[in-house]
Amino acid sequence: MAAAPPSYCFVAFPPCSKDGLVVFGKNSARPRDEVQEVVYFAAATHDPGSKVECTYIEIEQVPKTHAVVLSRPSWLWGAEMGANEHGVCVANEAVVTREPASESEALLGMDLVRLGLERGATAREALDVIVALLEEHGQGGNYYEDGSSCHAFQSAFLIVDRNEAWILETSGKYWAAEKITEGVKCICNQLSLTTKIDAEHPELRNYVRSQGWWNEDTDFNFSEVFSLADDHLACSSGRESLEKQGGDVSAQTMIDVLRDKDSGVCVDSESFLTTASIVSVLPQDPSFPCVHYFTGTPDPSRSIFKPFIFVDDVKLVPKVQSPSFGDDDPAKKIPRFQEKPDRRHELYKAHEWARSLLESDQDKGQKLMRIMLDLEKQGLEAMEDILTRTEILDPAEVVDLFYDCVDTELKFFK
Repeated sequence: MAAAPPSYCFVAFPPCSKDGLVVFGKNSARPRDEVQEVVYFAAATHDPGSKVECTYIEIEQVPKTHAVVLSRPSWLWGAEMGANEHGVCVANEAVVTREPASESEALLGMDLVRLGLERGATAREALDVIVALLEEHGQGGNYYEDGSSCHAFQSAFLIVDRNEAWILETSGKYWAAEKITEGVKCICNQLSLTTKIDAEHPELRNYVRSQGWWNEDTDFNFSEVFSLADDHLACSSGRESLEKQGGDVSAQTMIDVLRDKDSGVCVDSESFLTTASIVSVLPQDPSFPCVHYFTGTPDPSRSIFKPFIFVDDVKLVPKVQSPSFGDDDPAKKIPRFQEKPDRRHELYKAHEWARSLLESDQDKGQKLMRIMLDLEKQGLEAMEDILTRTEILDPAEVVDLFYDCVDTELKFFK
């Protein structure tokens, strides 16, 4: 059975986070050569009876979808992580359970990330969307752009808004969820829910009893019931990294944790690499905007986090979008993945050059990295100013924000 890629997701609530902010973060560990793009889709209305083409299957569209910004492997429809205009953030984890994941094409966990964001205006609404779609369509299909082998997984999710978070863990159509409103929480590529379950599939306990996995003589512990023997943990290294910060978790703190290779949170192994990262800052006061930072490039220890704020008519950023191959895309043809096209976007290519400079000329590489980190620091300070000022944010001030940050990064590389 394939090992799930070791991604980490985090959330910190007051009193562990600063200034009444909820701070969310994720490192997306994926196959080393996979390209992630950052894409924005505006809110939209849809005709009755219309359909939406997900990665592998078509499903019913809803009348209205929310504006979303996503970090996604560029060959698929869904997303590894992202946010919507209402301050909801969702991230996905591939997990292995005692129930083999289906190789039959259905919804991917990454499709469910996007669907939850497009259809849910709160964390709980996004959770309800995801579990309803799981019930109706199931989950399954290849998680990787690989024509030689099918890598299928079950899914776990961290779903966050300004007030609460939900950890949702699934096996097939069955699921359980825990609500979080304070402290620090980390999930990774193994099940973490135990006996504190705040919502669950109505047939969950009947199903596991019928399989002989549990009886009522013991407490119902989701991880123990669904994990392979001795294969569940609390992602302790990541959580400990955040807990060391006391009550001071900020965007910068989360970025530092995501860059930590010693703890294993920042993955750089033979098979997997952290191919993209996100940090989101969600003020609990709804009069302030949420700020979402994306790398759009691999390895956060060598990438910079660039801010995005939802406003009307936000400027699109083609330089972090991969080329489109339309119906000729090998991911859409049957049999799938017979070829691997070059999906690198402009920022990815520039970042590759910078990485080679770091490796070939340490002095020049370190100088470039210092310049880039200074650029990132300026962005963080500007966003902190927005989140502490008393006057209402003028949308014109940030409509080009992410575009300008990417453009400046590219200019430094050149």
